Amino acid sequence: MDQRHITRALNTLAKRDDDVREALSAYGKPKPRIRPEGFETFVNTVVAQQISIHAANAINGRIRKLLPRLTPRSLMKASDEDLRAAGLSFRKIEYLRGLADAELSGRLGIKRLGELKDEEAIERIVQLRGFGRWTAEIYLMFSLGRRDIFPADDLALRVAL
Repeated sequence: MDQRHITRALNTLAKRDDDVREALSAYGKPKPRIRPEGFETFVNTVVAQQISIHAANAINGRIRKLLPRLTPRSLMKASDEDLRAAGLSFRKIEYLRGLADAELSGRLGIKRLGELKDEEAIERIVQLRGFGRWTAEIYLMFSLGRRDIFPADDLALRVAL
C-alpha cells in the first residue's frame, strides 16, 4: 500500500467515523510499511518475533554480517554456533532452517506466493513451524501489497482499537 492509497482510504474512513477523523487530526496519516518480497523478509520477521525492534535490528545486522548474501542455501550452511552468536535462539534457528528447507525443496515457493489467492498463500506459509497466521498476514500486507488483509489477532492492534 503506497501513501496515496493510505491517504484515500483513511479520508474515506474519516468521513464515516469521528474517532478516525480525530485520530488523523491529532496524529496524521501513517507512512507505508512496504517490505520487499523474499526470503530475507521472512528471516527478518522471524527474528523480530517477541523482541523489541531495536533488538531485532541488531540481530538482523549481525546476521547480514555473517551472511552477506542471505539465501536459503547460505543459511543452511551457517553453523548453529554462528547463528547463536548473532543473537538467534535455538528455536528461531529451528524455524529459519525449516523455512530454508521448505524453500530449497520447493514446498514454500516464495516467488510464487504472489500468484496465490490470500487464503492459499496464508495456508502455504502457516505450514511452516514457527509461522502463524499473523506472520502470513503481515507478509501478504507489507510484502505482497494485499489490501484486504488485516491481522485481527495482533494483540497490539486489538489493545489500540
